[in-house]
Amino acid sequence: MSVTASPVDLENVHGAHNYHPLPVMVSHGEGAWVWDDEGTRYLDFLAAYSALNFGHRHPELVRAAHEQLDRLTLTSRAFHHDLLGPFCAELAALTGKGMVLPMNSGAEAVETALKVARRWGYEVKGVLDEQATVVVMGGNFHGRTISIISFSGDPVARTHYGPYTPGFRAVEYGDAVALEAAIDETTVAVLVEPVQGEAGVVLPPDGYLADVRRICTQRRVLMVADEVQSGLGRTGATFACDLEGVVPDVYVLGKALGGGILPLSAVAADDDVLGVLDPGSHGSTFGGNPLAVAVGRAVIRLLETGDPQRRARELEAPLREGLAPLVGHGAVGLRVRGLWAGLDLDPALGTGRDLCEELLGRGVLVKDTHGSTIRISPPLTIDRADLEWGLAQVRDAVASLAAAAGS
Repeated sequence: MSVTASPVDLENVHGAHNYHPLPVMVSHGEGAWVWDDEGTRYLDFLAAYSALNFGHRHPELVRAAHEQLDRLTLTSRAFHHDLLGPFCAELAALTGKGMVLPMNSGAEAVETALKVARRWGYEVKGVLDEQATVVVMGGNFHGRTISIISFSGDPVARTHYGPYTPGFRAVEYGDAVALEAAIDETTVAVLVEPVQGEAGVVLPPDGYLADVRRICTQRRVLMVADEVQSGLGRTGATFACDLEGVVPDVYVLGKALGGGILPLSAVAADDDVLGVLDPGSHGSTFGGNPLAVAVGRAVIRLLETGDPQRRARELEAPLREGLAPLVGHGAVGLRVRGLWAGLDLDPALGTGRDLCEELLGRGVLVKDTHGSTIRISPPLTIDRADLEWGLAQVRDAVASLAAAAGS
């Protein structure tokens, strides 16, 4: 196909079809707004699944990237560079942990945490070699690598990718009794999302995370919190675990850590956990590269002010109040935590994709999951007036689908 063909045509022919994007071509972004290639403006109600917590092209983050582009972008970990130590120290302080291991994608960070947990199990806890197990939650989403999809319950992510990695046991999310029963002498870790984002912003029962912490402590098992989506301000706290006063043994971070500019993830834990690694046992050429951590340090500075977390807390009530009238009137479920919501459309009105396409026509970008659910997660920098305008579009879009279904 000629390179004069449209970008979408080129993507359809030459790009693997592992996504089904909405039919919009985004070409520019600023704050909570983006523009397509024809100049039409849209409100971003997805924020790249929380990777854009600080909005598009946040000036402090862009400035950090520009300044570092003029200095140094990559060394690999074969050499030291002058930003890695400060980044690790600052992220360690933010998490309250002693050590940090920077990587790239969220899935890569989850894989890192799993490797570290197994090695800790063998070398510290004393689990017999090749016997380590990890307890995971039903409905989880931690990425799409072979090991991660091995314990996924999503057939789309899992089908025809076997044989699967052994060593994982799944229990129902929110069931502390089932969790405790699944732990035995081989268990090295419990992997949990404090809020299950991909599943539709599924919230844990009150006290559940505290139960997970208690059980892990009593059974000498690492509590690994995947805060890739829920962390860094999204729920109104630096980490979603903070809302229950829970401190996991291991934080898994990603998405917003890179400021919406480039991939950056990390695992944070104390020395007795991450200290099991030695040179050559784990690594990444791009992990902790100068450009990424320059942006990551700017992200940490924003979070240290507390402003992003405060904004999410302040906008939680308007978000809930804007969507609550839909329950029983076109929607069958709603879950809100901070500036993050999962709305379940009545299947009689259509699919989540139908609602996303209706909203696209009204100037709002959002994404569906699991059939009839949409997730709403605008940048934490969004103006309240813009948020309320977007929520009005959601209400109107649901009403439009209801009218079409009743006609």
